[in-house]
Amino acid sequence: MRLGILISGAGSNMMALVEAHAAGRLGGAVPRVVIANRPDAPGLARARAAGVEAVCIDHASFTERARFEQVLVDALRARSVELVALAGFMRVLGPAFLNAFENRVVNIHPALLPSFPGMHAQRQALAHGVKVAGCTVHFVDAGVDTGPIIAQAAVEVRDDDDEATLSQRILAVEHKLYPEAIRAIAEGRVARDGRRVRVSPARPVR
Repeated sequence: MRLGILISGAGSNMMALVEAHAAGRLGGAVPRVVIANRPDAPGLARARAAGVEAVCIDHASFTERARFEQVLVDALRARSVELVALAGFMRVLGPAFLNAFENRVVNIHPALLPSFPGMHAQRQALAHGVKVAGCTVHFVDAGVDTGPIIAQAAVEVRDDDDEATLSQRILAVEHKLYPEAIRAIAEGRVARDGRRVRVSPARPVR
C-alpha cells in the first residue's frame, strides 16, 4: 500500500511512520511521498534524509482552497498513493480532497476524541482538569477531528504537568500508535460499519 504523508512542520509522526517502515513494522504500507504545505517545514529535509521523496505545495500560493487541494490530489495520484496520512498537517481538508480519497485519509490527534478536538488539545485537557489524556487515530471526514475512530491510547495526566510536558508524553505514545494503526489498515484488518470501526488482531509471527 503506497502511503502519502502530509505535514506542516517538523514531521515527528511522519518520521515515526518512515522509521517503522524501515524496521519492518508498517506491514505492507510504504511511504511514497511526503508533502508539506509550508516551504519552511523542517520535516521536508528529514524525509529526504531518510530517502523519501519530499515536495512542497505551498497553500499560500493559491487564492482558492479547492485549487490547492486539487494540486495536492494530482501530486498524490501521480505517485499512485493509496492511503493518505496526516501528520501534523495544519489545514482543514475540504470536499475536493476528501472525495478524491474517500475513506482513505487518516489523522492522529493528541486527545481522546471526541473530547478536545481542534487546536491546543493538551491545553484544553489541562484546563478541564482531566486525569487521563491521550491520542486518537481516526478517519478524516468533513468535520474537525470528527471522523470514525480507529485506535486510541491513554496517557495519565500528572499533577505537575504543564502543556509542554503533557504534550511530550502524548507525542511519544503517538509515535507508537500511528504506525500500529497504519499497519492494521495495510494488512486489511480495519473494517468500517458507519461510525464503528473494528480492528482485527495482528496475525502472530511464526
